[in-house]
Amino acid sequence: MDVLRIAAFSDGNKGGNPAGVVIGDALPDAAEMQRVAAEVGFSETVFAASAGEGWRIRYFSPESEVPFCGHATIALGAALVRKFGNGVFKLVLNQANITVEGFCDGAHVAAALQSPLTRSLPASSELVGEALALFGYQPGDLDPAIPPALVHGGADHLVLALKSRQALAAMAYDLRQGQAFMRREGLVTILLAFAETPRLFHTRNPFASGGVYEDPATGASTAAFAGYLRDLGWPHGGAIDIVQGEDMGMRSRLHADIPPTPGSSIRVSGTARLMD
Repeated sequence: MDVLRIAAFSDGNKGGNPAGVVIGDALPDAAEMQRVAAEVGFSETVFAASAGEGWRIRYFSPESEVPFCGHATIALGAALVRKFGNGVFKLVLNQANITVEGFCDGAHVAAALQSPLTRSLPASSELVGEALALFGYQPGDLDPAIPPALVHGGADHLVLALKSRQALAAMAYDLRQGQAFMRREGLVTILLAFAETPRLFHTRNPFASGGVYEDPATGASTAAFAGYLRDLGWPHGGAIDIVQGEDMGMRSRLHADIPPTPGSSIRVSGTARLMD
């Protein structure tokens, strides 16, 4: 099986989040896709097979299937550009239909996904308390301007916004404890965020549900977070930029365009670099 290794949301020729990309005539069975994802070892591997006018897509972490993965979708967009040239590609996921646009941006390949529809709701005090305890944070570490929330943009995430960049840099937790918590609550990741300005955020994404301590770039949670900022009436001015992965030595850059319609799709874009 031919597996491309592409880092999505790269910062020039460095950083980004590695994803495996497999493009074939038909999808392998689920057990084989899970085996390949575990062998590749990245936080996600995306499998794509031609289906009518689009592509049937499934995403696997080393330990489980996930409904939607943003960085693997960007990596897939870059792979499709290499194979077919610039274009917009229709993708059929397990639970949604989306698109990814791939294009050459000077010396780099870039891609932009349109996320599934977004939604958000306040997180319960019990859930927040358990999450804070997991990371060793206190309620006073939270930014009251962005209250904890359960957010969705193709997958479910918990958002915890922090008051300081230092608190974000200090993030640490027990992987197995985090995995038990996140799987029990149906969370794909927990998004920890710090607002440097209303339009520039620093984030970290523990992905214990998939057996991964931390993702250096997470397009799905970025889409869900952008939708939440819209729901809050946050002064985003129509777009936000995110720097992620810096604290793990994999600096990544993500951009999200936020249309005004509540619940509508978020456009998340970035560059990608071939690792092979």
